[in-house]
Amino acid sequence: MLLGLLLIGPAALHAQAGFQVVSGKAFESAVPKDFYLEGNAIPVEKRNTVLLNTPSGARVLVGLIDTTGYSSQIQQKYIGMVIAEAPITACSIDLPVGSFGFGLEKPAPEGQGSANFLVYDQAGKQVGNCSAEADKGLKQPRPLQVTKGSDATTKLCLGRFCIALHSKE
Repeated sequence: MLLGLLLIGPAALHAQAGFQVVSGKAFESAVPKDFYLEGNAIPVEKRNTVLLNTPSGARVLVGLIDTTGYSSQIQQKYIGMVIAEAPITACSIDLPVGSFGFGLEKPAPEGQGSANFLVYDQAGKQVGNCSAEADKGLKQPRPLQVTKGSDATTKLCLGRFCIALHSKE
């Protein structure tokens, strides 16, 4: 019985830890130069991209894209992309394995209330939306960052606006 506990112990601890941030060569090789949305190859902002491992080791890549020079429709709709090798939940949106674009409609004036987080398939069809709450506790918000909450939840923050990320494995 003790052997059984020793064998499942590390896996159980890893599963409780949620997503793990990946850096180095694994990160460098995972980030694409461009991301394809609605017939456009849009550059990925590597400096504003994060690679996560799920508890089982599947990868989830989340990053901002540079829509400068694209149509106003594309610029207003998209700010980033998600590539998931395992099913995840982004706030209340269930995302299967695949790739998606996302946008963020900020409240006016900025910082007052929550934003609207929108997810689209690669053809531009909306697959879900939810509220992204402002986190006044972020000392220096960045364009994109992943943080761990006090309850070990993983948060994706876009500036001060954050959503919860969960692995569905």
